[in-house]
Amino acid sequence: MKIGIGIPNQVRDLRASVIPEWASQSEKAGFSTLGTVGRIAYPGVMDTVALAAAAGATRTIGLFSNVLLATVWPPELLAKEAAGIDGVSGGRLTLGLGIGGRPDDFVAEGAGPKGLGKRLDHDLEVYRDFWTGGPVGGGDNPGVPAGTREVPLMFGGFAEAALDRMARWGEGYVGGSMPAEMVSGAFDGARAAWTKAGREGSPRLVAIAYYAFGDTDKGVGNVRDYYSNMGEGADFIASTVRTSPDAVRAAVKEFEAIGADELIFNPTLDDLDEVARLADVVF
Repeated sequence: MKIGIGIPNQVRDLRASVIPEWASQSEKAGFSTLGTVGRIAYPGVMDTVALAAAAGATRTIGLFSNVLLATVWPPELLAKEAAGIDGVSGGRLTLGLGIGGRPDDFVAEGAGPKGLGKRLDHDLEVYRDFWTGGPVGGGDNPGVPAGTREVPLMFGGFAEAALDRMARWGEGYVGGSMPAEMVSGAFDGARAAWTKAGREGSPRLVAIAYYAFGDTDKGVGNVRDYYSNMGEGADFIASTVRTSPDAVRAAVKEFEAIGADELIFNPTLDDLDEVARLADVVF
């Protein structure tokens, strides 16, 4: 199982200037992937901006949005930005997509928080047409340079429609920020949807876990704050933050046991020392 690390782009009031150095140190430490968590109505840095900064600061590490709220974006704009990040990185981007649901994130005119599944299905068609050089905006020009690849997609979510979408469009599934025993069933559902769709092999399965090694109280509080709209759910997610080396090592064993191909540890602090602290435990 590979071990990745998140970028602290959605830590409240983070120092955005740490992102390039965080990315560089993570690559040097040997992590497989840099991930982002993102929403609009929160005082952080947008996924695409964080990933673009990471692309310019690194050469080999994978880049991954886990997960980006696709439905809050006009699809052509997201397709354009994703293609640019992928191009700058030399083809290292994977888009992990979800539909979202918090109403305040939906700020684009005419794109409110309703009909999200149907909207995403439409948007996926737009992405493919955009990345394969289709004309944009009713004119003759494509939106991407010749030779642009279709950015690989992965999907989160628990509904049957989300798993079917993953099997039709994606290369795998992203589990939620929950303990391994709660993610296991979702992984089984992803495997079943993959087989039902007639896909060969198995879906790529990625798990997510939060960690904090420095100011652990602040780290746990940051997670609770991020999910505060969920009420008691915020307390539960905050309770899963791994705050000791033993807890992190246990998470590695637990997610490996349910068949995760990769586990990405999302930071809860923007302290650059958190990169080395995690590397010392997992490598």
